[in-house]
Amino acid sequence: MSKYKFTPYFENNILLKRSYLKKEWCIQVIENPIKIELQENNRFRFWGKIEELEGKTLRVITLEDKITIHNAFPDRRFKL
Repeated sequence: MSKYKFTPYFENNILLKRSYLKKEWCIQVIENPIKIELQENNRFRFWGKIEELEGKTLRVITLEDKITIHNAFPDRRFKL
């Protein structure tokens, strides 16, 4: 996990608001995505299935380096 970093926003807001999330899940999605997309402001969206979330798709947003995690949430509207 040392390769990945987390923004203060992720640490202080996202993890508090979504206390069920695990950093390991975010890393799993980045390392094994089912889809990646460039977002505005040179951020990247990664999607991946997380079995522990009842098979829901987790969207993870990183900064442009693709290793600094900024946001994460279950994406109910994701479609391949």
